[in-house]
Amino acid sequence: MSDIEKMIGGDYAQLNNTNIRSFGWRGVTVTVKDRQSQQPKTILSDINGIVKSGELLALMGPSGSGKTTLLNVLAHRTASLNASVKAAIYINGAAANPKTFRRISAYVEQEDALVGSLTVRETLNFAARLSLPSSVSKLERIQRIESLLTAFGLTGQANNLIGTPIRKGISGGQKRRVSVASQLITSPKLLFLDEPTSGLDSAASFEVVSFVKDVAKKHNLIVIASIHQPSTSTFAMFDKLLLLSQGGTAYSGPVSEVQPYFDACGFPIPLYMNPAEFIIDFVNTDFARDRSEVDQQLNMVHSSWHKSRLATATVNELADEMARNSMDSEFNAEVKDASAGRFAIPMALVHRSFIKSYRDIIAYGIRIAMYMGLAVMMGTVWLRLKPDQGNIQSFINAIFFGGAFMSFMAVAYIPAFLEDRALFIKERANGLYGPTSFLVANFITGIPYLFLIAVLFSIVAYWLSNFRPSAEAFFTWIMWLFLDLIAAESLVVLISSLIPIFVVALAGTAFANGLWMCTGGFLVPPQTLNPFWRYVFHYIDYQSYVFQGMMVNEFGHRNFTCGVSANNPDQCSCMYETELANQCLIAGDGVLQNYGYHTGETGKWVGIMIGIIAGYRVLGWVVLYLRRN
Repeated sequence: MSDIEKMIGGDYAQLNNTNIRSFGWRGVTVTVKDRQSQQPKTILSDINGIVKSGELLALMGPSGSGKTTLLNVLAHRTASLNASVKAAIYINGAAANPKTFRRISAYVEQEDALVGSLTVRETLNFAARLSLPSSVSKLERIQRIESLLTAFGLTGQANNLIGTPIRKGISGGQKRRVSVASQLITSPKLLFLDEPTSGLDSAASFEVVSFVKDVAKKHNLIVIASIHQPSTSTFAMFDKLLLLSQGGTAYSGPVSEVQPYFDACGFPIPLYMNPAEFIIDFVNTDFARDRSEVDQQLNMVHSSWHKSRLATATVNELADEMARNSMDSEFNAEVKDASAGRFAIPMALVHRSFIKSYRDIIAYGIRIAMYMGLAVMMGTVWLRLKPDQGNIQSFINAIFFGGAFMSFMAVAYIPAFLEDRALFIKERANGLYGPTSFLVANFITGIPYLFLIAVLFSIVAYWLSNFRPSAEAFFTWIMWLFLDLIAAESLVVLISSLIPIFVVALAGTAFANGLWMCTGGFLVPPQTLNPFWRYVFHYIDYQSYVFQGMMVNEFGHRNFTCGVSANNPDQCSCMYETELANQCLIAGDGVLQNYGYHTGETGKWVGIMIGIIAGYRVLGWVVLYLRRN
């Protein structure tokens, strides 16, 4: 048996919690300013609680009760941009700094942050590469992955795809288990779950919670999960319940004491009724006919709780933990530094993006097919143009079409980028990486695909249209088209980062490209362009430099035959007066002069294009950095 097989067969010992005894919070209060009245509005009011190692806490309440807000506060996440938060949060009775807390905790979002074109095993592998420090060997990484696959019952689906809109993958319950397993790669001792059963049927919900409980009990983890109206069997899986209503505590204590507590308070739970369903409906005021009566009843519930034995027991338990205050040196040593290497993260992101790109036809496959269709259309519309003066304008039109419409069609990248951005937002919230790694990986991944698109498009369109027939001219055309595509995709990255809404990003990108078309120099020559549009937009218009470069590439070294004079068939009639008129030819330089273009400036234009591309990418980084909350 190999070393890897021996390790896989063993237990996931790294997950064992031997240091974190308890997790508690006291006086959690969150207020925001009401938009209409501009008065403070209480979201959470004086919430206390404690969870011991090996326990599962269900955080429940009707919509708007403050469940997600409390979960975010406990997980050291931003509750709201304008929220005022007062809270004392303890680990083993002592406060832990945010950096330490992040090392020992993990947060599973309500929406699965999964790449549909990866397999289950690949998903866990990339989660490990992005989160584990370089000190963790490849052998140990494999052990963690295989142990988690076994623990969550995913061994049989390990090589199955997660699933995309056009390729069926694993079930919803299995996806949720993969999400939880991917967060346990780093061996956290505290696990926060935001609505882990959302969108699942009762059987799948029970399955997810059952696997989480097995892992938590086996490895002594602390689990806090917000959950909405679980089934009776799922509800019974939890050890403790914290029930919220209108930001206050309606109950906090063992699940086993829920029914006796409400019976004693004069609110008996009917026989054969799901206790979770009853208590949620009982504290829900959204559909009340008599608001004053319901508010009075809710006040009684809150008052009964604060006077109860369980409330006193919670406060005493917190006080006992604070008195013990045993954050020993072993725990502190465990969490010194647990981040992946500076270069390991971008490399892992690039690898993951390449797999996503070649497996997911939506990312680049459809775009390649679309551009090839555009190439065939362009090549057959401007089919085998002859180098005579009657086709000069047609050549110019084809150049404009090739550059402008190729960049315009970059809007097809918006859905793929928004999907990548959504994944980045969730992974950044878990502290995996920042905008620099994300955008570097995004840029590197796009380069080979965009170059392939530029080459394939040019092979078809360039030769069918009969542009200047030389290898130098052909590869120069590819260069300009490649830069055009990179700039267009960089513009998509900027606008989609700024406005991450598909329809709005689509409209914004289309408007920007329409603006660049108008000021690029084709529709109106630069020297006759209105000064405002020329000095404000023309010189930062990437399409204008692509158009100039392609024009110089075609006309800078090519001559065109003149036509026959209408008055004298024996004489030439040239549309452009150049030094070759006596040879019945038009030097291409004459066409360039009409637009104010000159040869010998290709290097400068390429440099400006690179600057524009860098500018778009840097601005995209700034947007993602400033919107980190």
